[in-house]
Amino acid sequence: MADMKLKVGEKAPDFTLKNQHNQDVSLSSFKGKKVLLSFHPLAWTPACEIQMKTLELKHDDLEKLNTVALGLSVDSVPAKKEWADYLVIEKTDLLADFWPHGDVAKKYGLFIDNAGISGRANILIDEKGTIEWIRVYEIHEIPDIEEVIRHLREA
Repeated sequence: MADMKLKVGEKAPDFTLKNQHNQDVSLSSFKGKKVLLSFHPLAWTPACEIQMKTLELKHDDLEKLNTVALGLSVDSVPAKKEWADYLVIEKTDLLADFWPHGDVAKKYGLFIDNAGISGRANILIDEKGTIEWIRVYEIHEIPDIEEVIRHLREA
């Protein structure tokens, strides 16, 4: 498990990454909305597949709660594109934290050096860019999206 270095109440580090369509996506472009950063270790793995399919499945529910979900891993844009097509991910941006390798995962304290991947985590950022909620998971654990939705409804 990665050692999360950021804490609730801190400013979320801004970033710009390419999505599966090779378009720039910046965290700061979502001001006024909540953002769920859903870090996963690698595309084409079973737990990550369920995690990203769940984001897609719950896209409309999250949107009703003024929340945008972003899936992040150290995979390249072409790998993200093929995987998104395979999973039929059409509404959710899958971001490539590929180069500099794992740079965003490192900023969030989620990069696992000896494996070259990010840890698995859900980080909720509020409308002003402040970290509101964090949950770091074991690598093989599948995040519970309902836990995020409950938090959003209660907040």
